Amino acid sequence: MASPAFEEIVETFEFLEDWEDRYRHVIDLGKAFPDLDPAFQVPAFKVDGCASQVWLRPMVDGSGPDARFGFQGTSDAMIVRGLIAVLHALYDGLTLEQVGRVDAVAELARLGLNEHLSSQRSNGVRAMVERIRKVAAEG
Repeated sequence: MASPAFEEIVETFEFLEDWEDRYRHVIDLGKAFPDLDPAFQVPAFKVDGCASQVWLRPMVDGSGPDARFGFQGTSDAMIVRGLIAVLHALYDGLTLEQVGRVDAVAELARLGLNEHLSSQRSNGVRAMVERIRKVAAEG
């Protein structure tokens, strides 16, 4: 159920053989990801459970079963900002119901992230995924 944007990241990762190149690619994704307006970098959008500072501003377009999920986000750590961009590619534009059905662990495993992130970063990704799923469930 991955989006074309996420599939493109998967394809790029398959092309990049060495983890350092993949790590650099994640950082590049973060650099290219649009900034979150500082006005939204407030406690209501802060994600707890991340070692670095992370803010996710969810946005739901529409209502009912056709409502589409999206978010803006940022972090003070470049690798985490890249991980936010990866999650954005995974979830952006899905219906709220589809967001709840995404197996983020399995999708991210396709990138090999599980084996190469520190436990703190992995916990942070889990916290971001939980926040995304919670917002989608609440509609």
